[in-house]
Amino acid sequence: MSVAENVQRIEERIAAACARAGRSRGEVSLMAVTKFRGAGEAGEAWDAGVRLFGESRVQEAVAKLGGFRGTRPGAEIHLIGSLQRNKAKAAAAFFDGVQSVDRESLADELARVCAGRESPLPVLLEWRTGEESKNGFADEPALLRATETILASPFLEIRGLMTMAPFVDDEPALRGAFRALARLRDGMARRYPAAGRWDCLSMGMSGDFELAVEEGSTLVRIGGAIFGADEAAGKGNER
Repeated sequence: MSVAENVQRIEERIAAACARAGRSRGEVSLMAVTKFRGAGEAGEAWDAGVRLFGESRVQEAVAKLGGFRGTRPGAEIHLIGSLQRNKAKAAAAFFDGVQSVDRESLADELARVCAGRESPLPVLLEWRTGEESKNGFADEPALLRATETILASPFLEIRGLMTMAPFVDDEPALRGAFRALARLRDGMARRYPAAGRWDCLSMGMSGDFELAVEEGSTLVRIGGAIFGADEAAGKGNER
């Protein structure tokens, strides 16, 4: 099937999941994960109506999509992969958001390199919900310290939380991971009611996005189901 046909099928599945959960389709954003994909494929997703794109590597994204937004008004490119501190400045300069703030040292570095920005860089804090997900905060004290570092910077803006559920064919385990992130987000919003937006729950990939939507996801990251699975773009493509 073509990229456009795949996007249409995914849209229908998201809408059905929203209906089952009593939610509006407008509450969920679709991100096309373009890691390992060419600029032409990203363009096909744009033509099919996708406006949000996810990349996992700074240099690859800049080389491939450096001119993408110039010809596609409204397109956003977010970093969803693990970010090394020495690439934080380049990431902050290129991406419209960083969804993978997964440790205190990265929060510190982003606060430093973003000083002087014209507008705050949107960020998500990544929480570890699965044993196979090696990235993400694993304890609340570290998460809170990173949160306070970000909130202290006028050049960063917390938008919410992200997770990558465990790679299992176990619906209760997947739902449990998604519910854990939703509960955590609610707790963070209560703890910091006047800071950050806390409206984004980035969770759900090709194999589990319908469950994620039913459990409150506001952004699903889809790679294989849009572009077709291949050896290079396995499950980890959509982190």
